[in-house]
Amino acid sequence: MERRSALKNMGLAFGYAVATPTLLSVLQSCKEKAPYAEWVPSFLEKDKGFALAQTLDIILPKTDTPSATEMNVHTFIDTFIKEVLEKEQQDFVLKRMDMFFSKIQKDAGKETIADLTPEDIEPALKTYLRKRTEEEEEIHAKAISGYMEAIMQGGEATLEEDVANFSFANDIRDMATFAYKNSEYIGEEVLAYLPIPGEYIACGDVNELTNNKAWSL
Repeated sequence: MERRSALKNMGLAFGYAVATPTLLSVLQSCKEKAPYAEWVPSFLEKDKGFALAQTLDIILPKTDTPSATEMNVHTFIDTFIKEVLEKEQQDFVLKRMDMFFSKIQKDAGKETIADLTPEDIEPALKTYLRKRTEEEEEIHAKAISGYMEAIMQGGEATLEEDVANFSFANDIRDMATFAYKNSEYIGEEVLAYLPIPGEYIACGDVNELTNNKAWSL
């Protein structure tokens, strides 16, 4: 398979299906993590990491279950970008991240990205995570595909702000959900978890069998 085609099949930015057990172990160390305000990312710039962590806790806030950052989702994503993605993919993530948070910074009238608060970020997520029409999704997909093809061929390309922001917000939500559900605590304590398969019930109601919980991955 051509490298470009493989990139498309990986969702252009996050090929998280290839996350290794070692990388997933980052999600199991939540009890030892420092508050994310003091977190120093291994790949992202500190201000971008701080903004990302706030964004993740808006997407997956603390309720009767832990928040995204309490499950180390921010650390997982930072490590994943650094250790799994190829250079072109890393650049694509950073470009969209810059555009996303720069737009929020401008709209909020803040001097720097480090000054952003959850109240600044939440309206942008509501905008860019809204349900798109099929036509919008097709236009966005073609724009991203065209951009990545040009970059992979060594050329230059531009990406419209709205396209970049919709793409980034949706990729981050998907990545956050994947990481969150793969954390040990969520998998064993929140989702339906059965380490050793038991009785096979062919026609049982799934909601009744799992108490309305999704199965742990």
